[in-house]
Amino acid sequence: MSVLRNPARFLTDPLRGAMQRWLSRRAPRSRSITLNHSRLFILPTRAGLGFLLVIMLLWLLGTNYENNLVFALTFLLVSVFVVLPVHTFANLTGLRLQLLGTSPAFAGDFAEAQINISREDKREREWIRLCWPPEEGAYLDLCAQASEDIRISMPVVERGRVQAPRLRIESRFPLGLFRCWSRIDLDVEFLVYPRPISAGPLPFGGVQTEGDFGEVRHGGDDFSALKAYQPGDSLRHVAWKQYAAGRDLYSKDYECRTDVRLWLDWALLDGRDVETRLSNLCYWCLQAEKQGIAYGLRLPGVAIEPSLGPSHQREVLQALALFPKWGS
Repeated sequence: MSVLRNPARFLTDPLRGAMQRWLSRRAPRSRSITLNHSRLFILPTRAGLGFLLVIMLLWLLGTNYENNLVFALTFLLVSVFVVLPVHTFANLTGLRLQLLGTSPAFAGDFAEAQINISREDKREREWIRLCWPPEEGAYLDLCAQASEDIRISMPVVERGRVQAPRLRIESRFPLGLFRCWSRIDLDVEFLVYPRPISAGPLPFGGVQTEGDFGEVRHGGDDFSALKAYQPGDSLRHVAWKQYAAGRDLYSKDYECRTDVRLWLDWALLDGRDVETRLSNLCYWCLQAEKQGIAYGLRLPGVAIEPSLGPSHQREVLQALALFPKWGS
């Protein structure tokens, strides 16, 4: 249906796929890339095409009026136009880009990557732009220093591990008449947490559990001990076997162990879809950490014991981020 609504995709999709395959062969994925002639492309900008049009008009004017001064100006501008691509290309060639690391982000926010850009020679580099289109990205100059660390960001929509598209590095130095650029893949991968969505107050309250944690409460399903029979005790709990053996009349006492620790449990959000559950659990995680309350996480196939602190929070958020999208 989408193809029928947009017939142009019959042409653009195969062309885009062929371009990506060609780029993958010409500039393969790597966390450290050095720009060279095989990775760089250069073309005139709109200003450059306008500059070329002015040259053509001056040449026609000089030819029509046989004016040597106009010819001299035309040849001067031609020489500038011919030399500029060399300087624009040299402004990027030899640059080395290396991925230093990435920062996790929440869905609907911006994920950030730290990249080092360095020059291997003494040539100064100016007006360099690095971005994920259509974002503005970051600008830098390598003049006084040989390298610089920059941070660039891109919007992320879905949770999980998100593979970033190719970065674009470009320069229009010195006059903006030519644009030299490259599309590079630094193997940037972001860990994206679910978008926090309010689910009400933290789910305090005991749940039945096994083990040494929790409070003991009477009236459960687990046998605890025998106690002297008291009028009013249920006849179902009378120890008839002991009484038949000639012992006094006893009642069976039952108890259950209730875990009063804070558990962020998948089952507490029954009836909601997968992504909403994860977003609600993410919200509770942030609230518990903010309030300094130890908390644990229970997901299908995952159980993280209650704790507190940045490392525990990262573990919980990562479990939420990597929960299978086909889960229920």
